[in-house]
Amino acid sequence: MSRNWVAVASAEHVRIGRGQGFMQVCHGKAGPLKRVRPGDYVVYYSPTSVFRGQDKLQSFTAIGVVDDESPYQASMGGGFFPFRRNVNWCAAREAPIKPLVGRLEFTTVKRNWGFQLRFGLFEISEHDIKMIAAAMDAQLSAA
Repeated sequence: MSRNWVAVASAEHVRIGRGQGFMQVCHGKAGPLKRVRPGDYVVYYSPTSVFRGQDKLQSFTAIGVVDDESPYQASMGGGFFPFRRNVNWCAAREAPIKPLVGRLEFTTVKRNWGFQLRFGLFEISEHDIKMIAAAMDAQLSAA
């Protein structure tokens, strides 16, 4: 049975991953990526357009299915070797989170629901991934 995940990164970083077919979370740590399995769905939430930016993009920016690769390291230069997972990204448009707040289960559970975004990767329900996919006009393939 597949699981569903929200990963958090700036839209700038998400675009790099989409272009090269990978996901990377929590500043390249391996641990969170080990929880993700082949066939799981992942959607990126981008609080900002650029890393450490001050704008409030607050949108879902990519959605896809994790490929059957294990986490692996890649060089980004300067001695930085983050861990990644390969993802088959779906055609999708960016969708703001605000119209979905209160309708997504992960936003109705706790008063301070946004706090969990700080973890960089967290699991969501099937209801939520389907609602986000619909907002992004994305067709999710069977996992």
